[in-house]
Amino acid sequence: MSHTHLYILTGASRGMGLAIARQLLQPGHALLCISRQTSDDLAAQARQADCQLEQWPLDLAHSREAAAMLRQWLGRPGAHYASATLINNAGMIPRAAPLANLDADELAQVMRVDLEAPLLLSAAFLGATEDWPVPRHVLNISSGLGRRPMASQAAYCAAKAGMDHFTRCLALEEALKPNGARICSLAPGVIDTDMQAQLRSADAAAFPDRARFEQLKHGGQLDSPETAARKVLSYLNRPDFGSEPVADVRG
Repeated sequence: MSHTHLYILTGASRGMGLAIARQLLQPGHALLCISRQTSDDLAAQARQADCQLEQWPLDLAHSREAAAMLRQWLGRPGAHYASATLINNAGMIPRAAPLANLDADELAQVMRVDLEAPLLLSAAFLGATEDWPVPRHVLNISSGLGRRPMASQAAYCAAKAGMDHFTRCLALEEALKPNGARICSLAPGVIDTDMQAQLRSADAAAFPDRARFEQLKHGGQLDSPETAARKVLSYLNRPDFGSEPVADVRG
C-alpha cells in the first residue's frame, strides 16, 4: 500500500486556502489544488519539499465540469493512497447589499461557488473513493454566518447554512457504510482576508454590520491566514474529527 496521503483543496490561490496549501506541502503528501489560478511559488515549494503537487486552473462556478474531472482523476489506474481528504475551502461573497438590490447573475454566482461546487465535489469524491480501503475525510470550510443571520449578506449566509446542513446529511449517510468517510463542516473563525476587507469597505448605509467588522480589525481580533490554516489542519487531524458534523475551531 502507498504511504502517500492525498489532499484535494479548493480555493488554494490566496488567503487561508493558500496558507493551507503551503502547510500541506510536506514529504509523504500528494496535493491537488483546484483554483482559478495556479501558483509558481507553490510549485517551487513542492519541489523543495519533495511533495507531489498538481494544480487545476478551474473556475468553480462551472462546478459540474470540475466534479466530473475529479471523479475521473480519482478513478484512474494506479491511484493508491494511504488516506484521502477533500477540503472544500473556495468561497466568495457578493457585494454587501440587501437581496432586493442584487441582480440574478451575482446571486447565482455565489450559490454556485459557495454551495453547488462543494456539494458536487463531495459527491464526486465520495463516489469515486467509496471502495478505497483507507481513511477518507471531507472538510467543508463553513462560516459563523451560516449559523447567524446578517443583513445584506443573504446569499452568503444561505450558502453556508446549506453547506452545514448537507454536511449533516452526508455524515448520516457515511455512518451507515462499512468504511464511511468522516465529514465535518467547520467554521474557521474570523480571518484577515480579502473578504473581510470587502465587508469593511462596504457602504454603511447598505450594510448595517460594517462597524462590527471594522472593530474586529482595529481590535486585533482577526487571525492571520497562516494561524487560521494551522487551526483548521489541527482540527482535521484530531482523532475525533467528524464526531460533530458541524463544528467551530473556537469551540
